[in-house]
Parts: sequence; structure tokens; C-alpha cells
Amino acid sequence: MQKFKILNLVVIPTYNEYENISKIINGVLSRYEDFHILVVDDNSPDGTGELVEKLIAEKANFERLHLLKRAKKEGLGVAYISGFRWALQRNYEYIFEMDADFSHHPKDLKQLLSACRDEGYDMSIGSRYVKGVNVVNWPMKRILISWFASKYVKFLMRIPINDSTAGYVCYRKEVLEKINLDKIQFIGYAFQIEMKFKALALGFQLKEVPVIFTERKHGKSKMDGRIIYEAVFGVIKLKLKSIFGKIQ
Repeated sequence: MQKFKILNLVVIPTYNEYENISKIINGVLSRYEDFHILVVDDNSPDGTGELVEKLIAEKANFERLHLLKRAKKEGLGVAYISGFRWALQRNYEYIFEMDADFSHHPKDLKQLLSACRDEGYDMSIGSRYVKGVNVVNWPMKRILISWFASKYVKFLMRIPINDSTAGYVCYRKEVLEKINLDKIQFIGYAFQIEMKFKALALGFQLKEVPVIFTERKHGKSKMDGRIIYEAVFGVIKLKLKSIFGKIQ
């Protein structure tokens, strides 16, 4: 059997994703032989972390599955940064952000990777809005809020990105090495905006790749008012810091 040098890591943060986690793990690992998965679990009360541990222990072909257990829920951004540090310590070349609930389809990992590995971009973004609106099973109100939020960020921040809050992303490791992860401030949607903004500010090249975003079938959305507030006002704060040269 041909041996593959594993260079790619998908970071999947979880909190109460018991119904989804086995399916998304299998969806990635059965499709690609050159990917690892790191589940970053924030001590899910529903047993998500324990289920991943069981998969690792029982399945011989799950040597490509890893688990980082955290003591408590501290937000999406904090979970991702923990995963990024884990990945950089192990020298993965391409590091992905991906949701556990199948809103991000595993088949799109290939084109995100290709944009960075084959086309030379430093960061690729699975975008809902680069070609119209590619969202399935969202109510119109939510689509409009998300779409207008992306337009608001693009206008205010003066960045060439149509879907700045997208959470389906591929990074070259050099991007995460260069961004000062200790200085990332935000934990929700604004985290996604901040990472893209800082990558652009550091001179990295980004590409939006059109994907179809599908609303979850199982479990509950982690969206709440605090995350929306952070996204709206965090962007203003980020813009003011950039004007006064305080972006780090």
C-alpha cells in the first residue's frame, strides 16, 4: 500500500456535537487519505469528547484522528487558536477550519487545498457569497442578516472579501506562524473577520472559493446575541486600531 506523508490537518471545534461528530469524521477520513483531523472539544456535556476518544481507541484506521480536550467552553476563536498551536507544534503544512455539523461539506476540502497548494494562495476561504448566495435551508431573515453583514464588513474594512465571517478556511502554516495568535481578541464571527483582516495586513494572498453552505440537521446552533454584538462592534474597533497603527 502506498504511504502518504500527512501534511493536512482539519481542526473541528465541538461543543455538544454528539449527533454529528462521528459522521463528519468519517466523511473526511473516508474521502481523503492525506488528511488528519483534530477535534477540539470544550468539555461537551453530551459526551462528544468521550465519543471521539472511543473512536480513537476502537478503530484501527482512526490513527489519523486526534482529540484536544479543553476544560470549558471559552468560544470558537479560543478553541481554534488552541488547535492552531497544536498543529504548528506538529508541523502540518495546511491547516483547515471546519464546522462539525455538515454546514461545511467534506468534498470542498479538496478545492480549498488546491487553491493554496496548487495555485499558490496563502489562505483560501469557502465562500457563500462569491457567486450569488449559496446557502441551503436558512430562513430569508438569516440570509439577509448574514449577507448584509458581509457587505458591511467589506465596506468598512476595505477588504476584497465577500464572505468575511466564513468559517471554512485553509491556511498555509506560514500564515498562522506570522499572525500573533496571542493578540487575537475576538471569539465569534469577529474572530473570523480578524484572522482574514490580519492575514491581508501582513501581505498574504487570499482566495475565495465558492461553496454551498447547508444549515445543520442535528444539534443546536451556537449563534447568540453576544456573538452578533461582537461582530458588529468588534469590526469598528478593529478598523479604528488599524487606522491608528495598533494592529498586531
